[in-house]
Amino acid sequence: MPDEPRDHPATLAAQALGLVDPTTRSIVPPIYPSATYERAPDGSYPGGHTYTRDQNPTYDQVEALLSRLEGGQGALLFSSGMAAATTVFETLDTGDHVVAPEQMYWTIQRWLEELAGRGRIVLDLVPNGDQAALEAALRPGRTKIVWVETPANPTCAITDIAATAEAAHAAGARVVVDSTLCTPVLCRPIEHGADLVMHSATKQLNGHADVLAGALITAQRDEPWERVTHDRGYRGAVLGPFEAWLLLRGMRTLFLRVSHSAASAQRIAEWLTTHPAVSEVFYPGLPTHPGHALAARQMSGGFGMLVSFRLRGGAAAAKTAAGGLWLFKNATSLGGVESLVEHRAPVEGPGTRVPDDLLRLSIGIEAVEDLLVDLEQALAQG
Repeated sequence: MPDEPRDHPATLAAQALGLVDPTTRSIVPPIYPSATYERAPDGSYPGGHTYTRDQNPTYDQVEALLSRLEGGQGALLFSSGMAAATTVFETLDTGDHVVAPEQMYWTIQRWLEELAGRGRIVLDLVPNGDQAALEAALRPGRTKIVWVETPANPTCAITDIAATAEAAHAAGARVVVDSTLCTPVLCRPIEHGADLVMHSATKQLNGHADVLAGALITAQRDEPWERVTHDRGYRGAVLGPFEAWLLLRGMRTLFLRVSHSAASAQRIAEWLTTHPAVSEVFYPGLPTHPGHALAARQMSGGFGMLVSFRLRGGAAAAKTAAGGLWLFKNATSLGGVESLVEHRAPVEGPGTRVPDDLLRLSIGIEAVEDLLVDLEQALAQG
């Protein structure tokens, strides 16, 4: 029997789960800016909401959509991706062990290193995609979280979620996947065994560079999820209703944007491999990428919008090329409708594992032919 017409994820996103305002029949979900809600005469809350630091009808719509798209049992919005990530780790007890990759979003990694330096957690960083190293780092009974970022920012390293989940669960640990670069369009980590999925919703989920937001989606409504929910409310790490509404607006075009950007990124990555000024290209859609075969099994519909490459002329050439682009905006962040470039190593500063000749591209939804012309003229300047 075929699926119901509205069951396809792209349809669910485009129609925001088909929600229609029951009073006005508006097909655009409303914003609920209220911070508090009236009790019934008996002191109960018939609407199910008490205070916006804990619940808000605007959050409900976005969280329901995120949970459905990821195949989860619940979702929570946060004031940023960092707020979502740090809330996960704040639920740990002092001395708990964490395993994370060497290449990952640098702000989360720096924060983990600070926690470890203060004795708050015990941290092991392992090479991305090295399954043997990851399994050797696990400490049965002590490891509580295995953090996965795949593809990794900015080198696009790929980690096997299913193999990681099997090993982590055997050691009594939970697996959290930062799926910011995939979104549920390209990968649904819960289907591969992840316990939690994290998104910097500022990026592709919103897609318009006008909202700061984060999200967590859980595979099970269990005790650790209750701790996360409790901590979000107590720490006040919530998203505002207006930002939540903008996020929902952005997610309605998620499948169109992600698919277009991924197709353009594939063409750009292939073109970069032929350019004489380029020494190395990092993109999982390339057969030469060490994680290509795994990415092809784990992802579907494309390989994402992030492309990184190194220049033969070194750091000076990278700086010149980044400053010489016309259409690509020289700015941090990624996943918006506009294409961005960033000379990443100087941003991360001392101790970065990113080569100083590497440029990171976030491919938007412009005509790919225009982006190729822009890259050609900028690389010619070096």
